[in-house]
Amino acid sequence: MLKSVKIVLNFRASISSAARLASTSADRRTPVITCKRSQYNQFVDQFPSSAEPTKFGSLELVSSGWRHRKATGDYFIIHPVRQPFEAHALSEVSFRDLGVREDLVENLKQRHALFPTTYQAEAMPAVLNGDHVLLAAETGCGKTYSYLVPIVEGILRRKLNGGEREFNSPLVLIMTPGRELAQQIGRVVEGLTRGLDITSRVLLGGRTRQQMLNPHFEEVDILVASFGAISKLITSGIYRTDAVRWVVLDEADTLLDDSFNAKLLHLMKRFPFHKNHLQDLGDNVRGTQLVLAAATMPTNMDELLGRLVNIETMEEVVSPNLHRLMTHVSQRFMRVTKQDRPQILLDLVRKDIKRQRPLIIFSNKTATCDFVSIQLNEAGIPCVNLNGDMLLKIRLGQFEKFQQAEVNVLSTTDVASRGLDTTRAAHVINFDFPLYAADYIHRIGRIGRVGSRGDCLVTNLVSSQAEIDAVQRVEHSARANDPLANVNANVKGIIRRKIEKSLKALDGTAGN
Repeated sequence: MLKSVKIVLNFRASISSAARLASTSADRRTPVITCKRSQYNQFVDQFPSSAEPTKFGSLELVSSGWRHRKATGDYFIIHPVRQPFEAHALSEVSFRDLGVREDLVENLKQRHALFPTTYQAEAMPAVLNGDHVLLAAETGCGKTYSYLVPIVEGILRRKLNGGEREFNSPLVLIMTPGRELAQQIGRVVEGLTRGLDITSRVLLGGRTRQQMLNPHFEEVDILVASFGAISKLITSGIYRTDAVRWVVLDEADTLLDDSFNAKLLHLMKRFPFHKNHLQDLGDNVRGTQLVLAAATMPTNMDELLGRLVNIETMEEVVSPNLHRLMTHVSQRFMRVTKQDRPQILLDLVRKDIKRQRPLIIFSNKTATCDFVSIQLNEAGIPCVNLNGDMLLKIRLGQFEKFQQAEVNVLSTTDVASRGLDTTRAAHVINFDFPLYAADYIHRIGRIGRVGSRGDCLVTNLVSSQAEIDAVQRVEHSARANDPLANVNANVKGIIRRKIEKSLKALDGTAGN
């Protein structure tokens, strides 16, 4: 215990020293990374000059020495190099300039969206033009509005919501990999379409069998659903697809990974994507527009999309910040032992509670997530737990307790790292450091979003050798000013390929 407290106190002192360095250097040199060992400090004017990505291993990293047990207590900090308002800059054009009608603009104002971001101003016309679109941009930049606003505008322009259709025959199908994200998008749709005579519904998994035995039939224009639920309800004929004009895959990189891929491709065969460019020629021609939104884009995205549509018909709207570390949020990396992590975490959380700073704690496994929640609650710190292994009746509402400020601490796994609008959160703690670059991007993207407070912070507790390997990739990216390399959200695919490679190597050895 004493050792843990000593590490925390030393870390606090070091952080304060680094902060003073950052502030006193502001007029002369902007720090990118400051370290316990000052010889590893780096400033903006020391970025590599080459326009080409810097090869991994060519830069000196402070985390290279973290494999040794004596490295315990070492740290480095990636500093913000721009202000939060610069990260998600507003466009000079208005929603009206983009062709959005007044009623819809008023609903946007009610949701505090007065002007589009620069990314939204580029993305909305692409969706409104009717082409298949891939929206690839960093977390928190407003991708949901980027597709929802033009889709709602498209419904109203074509007066599709006034036509007669059979019950359970939506015009728009928005699919997500998780329940919490579906609920969130459903609330956005409800606010955006208020007073526009557009109906919407949200479908969640966990009660699918009950819905199949006792189906509910109604008029619906926009259907938001978790993939597992809607795939079964469409297959069973409870929901029809013949009127669907728009299909949206939110968090498309996750929906296209090995967890969903085969079932998703089977479902997508029901939609006439090849007729999309013909659907405005008359009432008898019905095509479907495909929109994909993602914060990470696998290197084989073209191969995956080629199974759904003709790649030549897909317009890509890609942010220049895609796969880059957030340059407007401080990110701290601390080398600790596994035994010290619980006490260090408790100290960090108590500090945040005193400052009334809401935080999210990520773990790699459900068991660890449960442990963190139990530890904090037993210490008198109210904390809600959220993970994919929870029963639906327990899981529903957990995230809402955090969002509605009933509690200020959320302990979770990566189930809460995808797409959720967590502007209330100001601090992300990785109790377990994520082993894959895509997971790190999604986790830290819970803060520093459009509408977030300006003092957001990421703290990473790093213990295992595998975690150190992942940290080195992040540190290299920060020092090189390059995007993170080999970003792939298809974790199951990565593991499968590693196993296949190992088996081939074993076969080769046996053959010799």
